[in-house]
Amino acid sequence: MGTRYLLDTNTAIYLIKGSVPISNPAAIADASGEAPQLSVISKIEMLGWNAPTEEEAQKCREFVSDSEVYPLSDEIVEKTIWLRRLPQKPKLPDCIIAATAIVHDMVLLTRNESDFSKIPGLRFVNPFVAI
Repeated sequence: MGTRYLLDTNTAIYLIKGSVPISNPAAIADASGEAPQLSVISKIEMLGWNAPTEEEAQKCREFVSDSEVYPLSDEIVEKTIWLRRLPQKPKLPDCIIAATAIVHDMVLLTRNESDFSKIPGLRFVNPFVAI
C-alpha cells in the first residue's frame, strides 16, 4: 500500500469547489486514487458549514458520504490529549485531525501549514505549494 492521505477540512472544501491549483499534482493524484479520508472533526466541520448555496451544501453532504470517516478511537483520543498538552496549545479540532493522521500513519493534506507545522510526528503536504 502506498502513501495514504487524510484531507484537512479546508482542502476538502477546496476540492469540492474545484479550486485546488495544479501546484502539487502528485499529492492530489495520490489522494484521488482512493475514497477521500476524513477525520470525524472534518465531517462535523463540513456538514456544519453554512455553505453559501444549497448546491455547495449538497456537494459537501455527498463528499462526506463518499468518504471514509475515521471516528474517535481511544488511541486517537489519547494522542489528542498529548497534543493538547504541548506548549504551543494547538486548537482542539487541529489536534484531533493531526492525531487521526498520526495514528493511522497518513499524510495530512492541508493549506494550514502555520498550525500543523507545530505538531511533532505529523507529516503533511500543502497541495497549494509546488514540490
